[in-house]
Amino acid sequence: MPELQRLRADHAPAVLDFESDNRAYFASMIFDRGDDYFEHFAERYHALLAEQEADLAAFHVLVDEDGSVLGRFNLLFEGDGIATLGYRVAQRVTGRGVATATVRDLCELAGSRHGVRTIRAATSQDNVASQRVLLNAGFTQAGPADPSDIGGKQGSWYERDVRPASPSDQ
Repeated sequence: MPELQRLRADHAPAVLDFESDNRAYFASMIFDRGDDYFEHFAERYHALLAEQEADLAAFHVLVDEDGSVLGRFNLLFEGDGIATLGYRVAQRVTGRGVATATVRDLCELAGSRHGVRTIRAATSQDNVASQRVLLNAGFTQAGPADPSDIGGKQGSWYERDVRPASPSDQ
């Protein structure tokens, strides 16, 4: 059974494989990260880990039983209990509810572990699958997104309120 894990240094080879194997698929829906991303992957990966260590973000991977990465699920903390969600799942697991279930789980973690009250996510008008994931995970459409927020495409912001941790939860 796949497991949501906080990003660690030892995930790097599997994350690179995930990004490489799904590059064309991701580029068809959002944007291509470009050759520079892959050429400087190690530096970028270490920067993500540093950002996470500084508690500016929480990066997660959905790891399959064989150690391969099935998805990436990220929270960028904006302050005041707000986080922005970003995610991508491997083409081979799309349409199975993997993204929806993992986004739900991450929303619970965001509230209980990080004190997040509101999670925001933007998706393009063309990305119907991502819109469905967000709606099925309890998000509601919150208004238009600036094209710069989603790779130059027209789209919308979605939001979900989550219960932050209370003293009795800790």
